[in-house]
Amino acid sequence: MEWYGKRRFGDLADEAAARFGDREGLVFQDQRYSFGDMQVEVDRAAKGLMTQGVVSGDHVALWLNNCAEWIFISVALAKIGAVQVPINTRFRTTDLEYVIRQSDSAFLITHDTSGPIDYLDMVRQVFALPEMGNDIDDGNFPEMRRVIILGRDEYPGVASYADTLRGGDGVGNGDLAARAGAVDPDDPVFIMYTSGTTGFPKGAMHSHKLIRNIEERAFRMGIWEGDVILNYLPLFHAFGYSEGALMSLLTGAKQIVTETFVPDESLDLVASEGVSIMHGFEAHMKGLTEAQDARPRDISTLRTGIFAAGMHSATPVTRAGARALAPLKNLSGFGMTETWLGAALNSLDDDETHRCETSGKTGLGYEIQVIDPETGAGQPPGVPGELLIRGYSLMLGYYKKPEETAAAFDDDGWFHTGDTSEWTEDGYLRFLGRYKDMLKVGGENVDPMETEGLLLAHPEVFQIAIVGYPDEKLSEVAVAFVQRAPGSDITGDAVIELCRGKVASFKIPRHVIFVDDFPMTASGKIRKVDLREEALRVLTK
Repeated sequence: MEWYGKRRFGDLADEAAARFGDREGLVFQDQRYSFGDMQVEVDRAAKGLMTQGVVSGDHVALWLNNCAEWIFISVALAKIGAVQVPINTRFRTTDLEYVIRQSDSAFLITHDTSGPIDYLDMVRQVFALPEMGNDIDDGNFPEMRRVIILGRDEYPGVASYADTLRGGDGVGNGDLAARAGAVDPDDPVFIMYTSGTTGFPKGAMHSHKLIRNIEERAFRMGIWEGDVILNYLPLFHAFGYSEGALMSLLTGAKQIVTETFVPDESLDLVASEGVSIMHGFEAHMKGLTEAQDARPRDISTLRTGIFAAGMHSATPVTRAGARALAPLKNLSGFGMTETWLGAALNSLDDDETHRCETSGKTGLGYEIQVIDPETGAGQPPGVPGELLIRGYSLMLGYYKKPEETAAAFDDDGWFHTGDTSEWTEDGYLRFLGRYKDMLKVGGENVDPMETEGLLLAHPEVFQIAIVGYPDEKLSEVAVAFVQRAPGSDITGDAVIELCRGKVASFKIPRHVIFVDDFPMTASGKIRKVDLREEALRVLTK
């Protein structure tokens, strides 16, 4: 017998409509939806996707900026048994091609354009679209069947989302109910890509059991239908998806979604909409603090939110934010795509020091160890070690990467995060940084090996290594150390230009330093620790 009843993502809109009905549930720009309205839109999307040929088990990529449709489509896919594959909207052609192929996506849903970015043009660069109809037959993407475009016009070779919705009018409620009823909550519901140590992102698979994880955190934070959540975090990330879209449906809290993060817009919405909850990273806290200091608003409705702290560089920012954004009680915590959120979390009654300098205490449903990575022995308080996590909400594994999955877990089921943490004397966890060479650029995990591989393919680049350099706004930015090929006179600007349009902007090096050779270990590996020190010496004025 299960202690917790198994539930499904696809049922969340139905449950919210039954519980909260006419209460306002979603605001995006000038669009406002009650929970009842959201249920209608989810069902319209689900029926339309059925008519496009989406069947149970299909992988469907969502390459969409924050919008109301993102939420409707996401829940609709879960309702009809498809597996959603959210894609970072800052990805470009190389990233898109890799994720679509590696995930075996059968459908891609994206914009025609969004602001200055032409998504449809990038789609055309990646796929061979048909001249007639919209059924894709591209030998480079054997699983891909159709692209669906959100836009004002219809385009050759792709299906439109507007036509998709109209087509769904012919699907009966009974047919939709049958599809929804056949969904197994133990099956994968989404594959979310995260950077790792292999040079390209890995797809972390999760099932519907995360509903329990989110509800437990809602209880701990006291989130209820009277709250208003401001969500400027990208919905393709675990943070925004979990703590905005899913948290709203599970608790009845109204969610206000913005397309991007603009500090002044965010604070104006706090004042006009009575926002009580907002979350973010160090960069968000810094931007909000500066905007409020420059032009104070009435933010008295703010109550709480998760703003990750712990790293020494974050302490001054979170302390300043705790005061500038009062009465907001900023909680810190630890989570990652593989473990989901709340592996560690502060409590609402923690004092400012604990909320700004630690990652909280072990979350519900989790176990945590901090070990010596050489011996495996547990570390005493105050001694850094590698963070290990175990619990029911950990990923099912990396999609089609059995070796990487096996390497991430030990025989006792502990997930090795590769991150550095320590215990405080009073039992709080403090996240300190990474054992890995991964960068953290404005909240984005960046594996430098991906951009290194792209640049190494260029004939004028003989060798390259990318490391992090501290940045006041983004926490870290990438610095490329480049050894030119013989006879080359490639410039730093040219190196950076090679990356544009190929990888996401946050993966592009901000600085280029040319070297004649690299510091090497005895085993022949580049000593990146020496390069970080050199970057500090060269770039710090």
